[in-house]
Amino acid sequence: MDPTPSDAKPELSARPGCVVTLHALLVRRADLTREQFLAHWHHVHGPFIRDTPALSRHLVRYEQHPVLEGRRGGTRGYDGVAVQSYRTWDDFAAMLAEPAAQAMAEDETRFLDRDKLVVVFSAEPRLMIGDQAVSG
Repeated sequence: MDPTPSDAKPELSARPGCVVTLHALLVRRADLTREQFLAHWHHVHGPFIRDTPALSRHLVRYEQHPVLEGRRGGTRGYDGVAVQSYRTWDDFAAMLAEPAAQAMAEDETRFLDRDKLVVVFSAEPRLMIGDQAVSG
């Protein structure tokens, strides 16, 4: 992902144990089919991040969520959602500073329309339903 952290860091890194989560709404390149996009994302890009220690050591979790075909709802035009979790904002910044991050960004140009990439950062979630949900 190319979103460069600004100099104004969120309060997140000041909270030990806080998880910073990146949610990226992905759009495939116009010249690729959905199958080509998914094949590259699942079998090239994801494994590159997972198998490159300089990148993966900064991540707590990395998930790939393909958009359900025919069930786009409010996600019309998007092909997938990447979710990456970090211990702190500084861990995210450190990953982007790694030399391997340039190769990751170059690979993104092989399957993503980077002009349509939407990235949202969130803090640690508050679980309302499910295991260990907050009551009261």
